[in-house]
Amino acid sequence: MKTVIVVGNGMVGYKFCEKFIAASSGDAYKLVVFGEEPRPAYDRVHLSEYFENQDAKALELAPASWYKENGIELITGQRVSDIKKEAKEIHTASGNSYGYDYLVLATGSVPFVPPIPGVEKEGVFVYRTIEDLEDMMAYASQIKAIKPNGKAAILGGGLLGLEAGKAVFDMGLEPHVVEFAPKLMPRQLDTRSSNVLRLKLESMGIQVHLSKATNQILGDTVIEGMEFGEDDQLDVDMLIISAGIRPRDELGKTCGLEMGTRGGIVVNNKMQTSAKDIFAIGEVALYNQMIYGLVAPGYEMADVAVNQILGSQDIIMPENIDMSTKLKLMGVDVASFGTPYMPADKGLSIIFENKTKFLYKRINVSHDGKTLLGGILVGDASDYNILHQMYLNGMALPDNAEELIVGARGEGGSAFGSAMDLPDTAQICSCESVSKGNICSSLLNGESDSLKDIISCTKATTGCGGCKPMVVELVNETLKSMGKEVKDVICEHFEYTRQELYGIIKVKGITSYDVALDKCGKGDGCEVCKPALASIFATIYNDTANKEDVIQDSNDRFLANIQRNGTYSVVPRIPGGEITPDKLIVLGDVAKEYKLYTKITGGQRIDLFGAELNDLPAIWKKLIDAGFESGHAYGKALRTVKSCVGSTWCRYGMDESVSFAIELEERYKGIRSPHKLKGGVSGCIRECAEARGKDFGVIAVEGGWNLYVCGNGGATPKHAQLLAEQIDNETVIKYLDRFLMYYIRTAAPLMRTAAWLEKLEGGIDQLKKVVVEDSLNIAKELETDMQALVDKYECEWRQAVENEEIGKRFKHFVNADDRDDNLVFVPMREQKMPEPWTN
Repeated sequence: MKTVIVVGNGMVGYKFCEKFIAASSGDAYKLVVFGEEPRPAYDRVHLSEYFENQDAKALELAPASWYKENGIELITGQRVSDIKKEAKEIHTASGNSYGYDYLVLATGSVPFVPPIPGVEKEGVFVYRTIEDLEDMMAYASQIKAIKPNGKAAILGGGLLGLEAGKAVFDMGLEPHVVEFAPKLMPRQLDTRSSNVLRLKLESMGIQVHLSKATNQILGDTVIEGMEFGEDDQLDVDMLIISAGIRPRDELGKTCGLEMGTRGGIVVNNKMQTSAKDIFAIGEVALYNQMIYGLVAPGYEMADVAVNQILGSQDIIMPENIDMSTKLKLMGVDVASFGTPYMPADKGLSIIFENKTKFLYKRINVSHDGKTLLGGILVGDASDYNILHQMYLNGMALPDNAEELIVGARGEGGSAFGSAMDLPDTAQICSCESVSKGNICSSLLNGESDSLKDIISCTKATTGCGGCKPMVVELVNETLKSMGKEVKDVICEHFEYTRQELYGIIKVKGITSYDVALDKCGKGDGCEVCKPALASIFATIYNDTANKEDVIQDSNDRFLANIQRNGTYSVVPRIPGGEITPDKLIVLGDVAKEYKLYTKITGGQRIDLFGAELNDLPAIWKKLIDAGFESGHAYGKALRTVKSCVGSTWCRYGMDESVSFAIELEERYKGIRSPHKLKGGVSGCIRECAEARGKDFGVIAVEGGWNLYVCGNGGATPKHAQLLAEQIDNETVIKYLDRFLMYYIRTAAPLMRTAAWLEKLEGGIDQLKKVVVEDSLNIAKELETDMQALVDKYECEWRQAVENEEIGKRFKHFVNADDRDDNLVFVPMREQKMPEPWTN
């Protein structure tokens, strides 16, 4: 048995293991992997997502058990300190030694820290590992505790720097991006596209400082600012350095491998170093005199090294490496491919720019107008995949090449065909080297039958995810060509989309699940279609969850969110976050009487946790008697309309945000929708209510309100987009009525407004036409439908309290009034919490 040692367990090291296991057979090889970090490999590309949930497991590429199941010895928290080439051994910092037949160096890179005086001060960080992020968050919390308006700078305006800018934004500090070059992302963008990106970022609250050379870090032992020149400095409380990377090549240096002049271990097209049994892959490898800092080339290097070790000598690295990339920076599309910018003697450029919408599109074509050489997209990269494929495959350009970026005749339509027009050799997923032929043939020969199957067997879309739209299109079009219907139906019992079923139920006047099943469904139904139809009935008739409790999910059935120990939460509505002292006292009395855990939420209301099912009606009777209503925290409905204090109290306030937030929350309370809804009203552009992170948000400006729609937080945060400017209260409500009803009618089950807008053909421009311009001539109908729902509102907890039959379902046991004796709580900060789960 031969031993293969992999030093480094980052994304590329893990990919080597994955490909090695897939390609090798039998017990001919033993694989040993060393990782310096204390955890298995994780997705560093999406590192900033850690700020949303602090869940390291969510970033894991594979759990430790995967290595064991595949016969891989994983050694974490161990640094390899030396290589003895002649003895074919590696030594660890803890004094252990291991022999190898083949050695793969996947040590990656480290952040480059410029030699700036004062860089060692407290409050200066690098942006690389989960531990780095944890340290930043802890420090940011300290800053905010003593300085609510704290600032943080990011040194470096490249890809990683702007990702770090998002991290600062998520930590609640004011972000400042400092870049030495005269433009952002200097390797990917030209000056004009950088200016558009800068304008967009600044509109979102990120300050950009270009052409800044940092002379020193100010402060005694703790950072207080950055000095650029004699009278040019920036006061900041924290600094994140993201000024590039340097390969982790010290092992290559100490053991005498051939090194690059500026670092990196020299490799040939087989990924071999100057020692033929030692390979280097990823950001430590210097190939063609270049370090490639993208994940796709690293994965390709891993594949080549695997094949070389296993004897497939004909698999080598190509001479030219595609450095095209597409990503979202702070929710903004940015993409570049091929040669993004070039002098006129090399090719000609076609440029479309609209700074009012923060859009920039550039394509570079050959002098004869026949070949696409590269391009840049900022603000809208929806055409990136097809443009990238045209570039890679040398596809012929249309006669009017400008149509590639402005649409046919300037009307926005596509100037080229679908992904099906690409050759079978076209590489659709560069991260996993999946071609169009791989995808289509898997469907045609019966190996796969769905998008899920394709992802499972090819791993397409599992890297950066940028190829997913094209993969979906190929799967759908191939299935259609095979005579298979491709339809996003609710489930096997209702062969309709939610939008189709909504129309059928409304036209036929169906008011119950059983009748719907008889008239337009089949079978007995399931746990997918029952809540979906309950939602449809609610959005047409404003039925409460009490009418047909048997088709609701568990939370709606009991009008409360079930918690992890089987108790429930009680969340009364507090419109706009405004509450009287008397009502506060009632909440306190109820919490004390029933021994409930209390917490003020981010949505400006008060959660009461730990209520037993039997007690819910009694608790709610006390609250309803005090004037409270259901907050629908358990339902796919309006949760809150958050507000700042606005002009009532704030000296910056431009309008009365609290009153308007209350008016909106009172209007839309109880309105059921495909997914939960959240709103916000800010009294000025300082945006204290975070209105642009909501499904609908209103911000006071000179001349009225700006209305934003389709934003959300969560795992995939989206900024809401501008629907209308400088409108009065009455117009805001009119447009919101139309927008919400249009969303309710057309969205798929459990689809947030942000995802719905992404799938809406024409996007925000189409939504403006429907809502503002009434292009479909349905505005009055939408307004009438919304008013009917508003007029029919009833508090469903009042129904439950006043109706004895409804109240009977709030029992832990169906046939007895006994309580759940298994509930165990433990103390926590003068309150209580459920006893922690044990493994």
